[in-house]
Amino acid sequence: MAFQLLGGVLGALLAGALLGSLSLGALGNIVVGIVGGPLGGLVLTGYLALAPAALPDGTIAEPAALLGQVMSGTAGGAVLGIVVGLLKSLVRT
Repeated sequence: MAFQLLGGVLGALLAGALLGSLSLGALGNIVVGIVGGPLGGLVLTGYLALAPAALPDGTIAEPAALLGQVMSGTAGGAVLGIVVGLLKSLVRT
């Protein structure tokens, strides 16, 4: 889950940087990424049958699984960041 958190923060920050009008500011993007990363990981891991990045004893399963967890967290953070940014822009108008 830690890899999904990091990926989520990265995804939300990237989405905010690329889509400046939807950015929530640095702190807002980080908070959204912390929420969106695990959500994206949960959804994508369930639907795409990705392997867990860490085994129950805490060891890393394999690099491909680690990358899958980071990427699913990044996607979740980016998507949630865009959705929250759109909602924020709708509320302002």
